[in-house]
Amino acid sequence: MRKNKFSNRWLQSHNKDPYVKKARESHFRSRAVYKLQEINEKDKLIKPDYCVVDLGSSPGSWSQYLSSIIDSRGQIIAIDILPMEPIEQVFYISGDFTDEIIQKECLRQAGKKGADLVISDMAPNLTGIKVTDQSRNMALAELVYDFCTQILKPGGDLLVKLFEGEGTYEFRRFLQEKFSKVIVRKPKASRDQSREFYILARSYKL
Repeated sequence: MRKNKFSNRWLQSHNKDPYVKKARESHFRSRAVYKLQEINEKDKLIKPDYCVVDLGSSPGSWSQYLSSIIDSRGQIIAIDILPMEPIEQVFYISGDFTDEIIQKECLRQAGKKGADLVISDMAPNLTGIKVTDQSRNMALAELVYDFCTQILKPGGDLLVKLFEGEGTYEFRRFLQEKFSKVIVRKPKASRDQSREFYILARSYKL
């Protein structure tokens, strides 16, 4: 009973969310699109001729946004273990981005030059235990960086979601050694009660 009450409250809150309503009206698959949109409008990280890899892409709102900017000169590669409905101009790879076979397929699609930008809105499956969830989040962020070492070209950028807590400061310091500039962003579309924020790491030092 308690779980049902919680679920009902969440659903009511979700349906009243202005970003949820806006996403539905604009035919975006989730409200998360407005997080990427705000960051891009502020930091100009996406260009029409870019090769962009969208990690954990399903249901696809970030890939939808990318497809509205990137033209035939660029490329969008979306990767997720969850299914994703097709999006024009988006090459979808079904699988785990840490899998060597999936990485090779991504590299094949990106070509010798590699990716200009890697974006990740992924979060681990939550247990409700703060210490465990934070540890999983940081481990996931490190795997995203490891992926970048395989695909991101020199001078490329990384946008990755984190949750404020143990390990985030150290991870930011680590990225500062690997990129020329590291910026923290908390989009307005992030829920007020959420600890999530995004790190934008610019100009990868290979």
